[in-house]
Amino acid sequence: MSKGRILVVEDDYDISNMLRIYFTGQGYDVQVAPRGGDALLMTRKQLPQLIVLDIMLPDMNGFDVCRELRTTTRTSHIPIIFLTQKDERSDRIAGLELGADDYITKPFDIEELKLRVKNQIERAERDQSTDPSSNLPTSQLIEDKLRQLITENSTWTYIDAKIMNSDPFREVYGFVAWTEVLRFTALLMGEIVDSFGTPNDFLGHPGNDNFIIVTYSTKSREMEEALVAKFNQEVQQHYSFIDRERSKIIHAGEEKSLMMLATGSVSNVNQRYSDIREITELAAEVRRRGGKSEVGKIETSW
Repeated sequence: MSKGRILVVEDDYDISNMLRIYFTGQGYDVQVAPRGGDALLMTRKQLPQLIVLDIMLPDMNGFDVCRELRTTTRTSHIPIIFLTQKDERSDRIAGLELGADDYITKPFDIEELKLRVKNQIERAERDQSTDPSSNLPTSQLIEDKLRQLITENSTWTYIDAKIMNSDPFREVYGFVAWTEVLRFTALLMGEIVDSFGTPNDFLGHPGNDNFIIVTYSTKSREMEEALVAKFNQEVQQHYSFIDRERSKIIHAGEEKSLMMLATGSVSNVNQRYSDIREITELAAEVRRRGGKSEVGKIETSW
């Protein structure tokens, strides 16, 4: 099982290739971006658990990349380790002021970098800021976002999404296959938000089979519909050919339906909230009702 997903942002091919080979050998999934713009695009498509970021890049400097990542809600939680050309105090201070988590000076000791990478990923997991399977914010970061929503004047929609019929899948296909489903779900949510959402939208994974989206888009209805439709179609790829053909799974001698996504959403258009539990519990109730709310005048799409 992978120890985590690392994005190396470095235009020097020898260095980036060395890091890719080394950390892959250490059990990490490694992607390489030679330019800052490439790094931002790759990060939006698939969230890494850590970014190793060179300051000197051909299109934009690492400070600008860090600033963009830190001011975008979806990527603000990702640990960043800066690579600096020399032991320049001003570079270290500038990086830390922008929110970098650590730095290492070139030429660097690969074993030292390995420990810094390991420590940062473990710290994020220990602080329960990210889920190790989906790499989406969880626990405290979600609570912080919900508290922020209560005080915001902007129009937002909170979407509660739950993978139904997941227990039989986990029992039959195992933990590794279930982890792949969680990664697939997180990636799919990112794609849908890119299509219908805004840069400030927030994705979260409270745990197990439950995910959330906070969107400021006026297309929240289309987002919710597209998410459910695409999940229900593409999740079948995680089943065997036989299970896909019969559209069911045999578990403990009983026939069980394939996984599907159920959602419920609430908004602050016609209702104000004074407690984060009002938001989460109402959205969950809407989901259980099949997407139709009978509380207030909240419009939902499912």
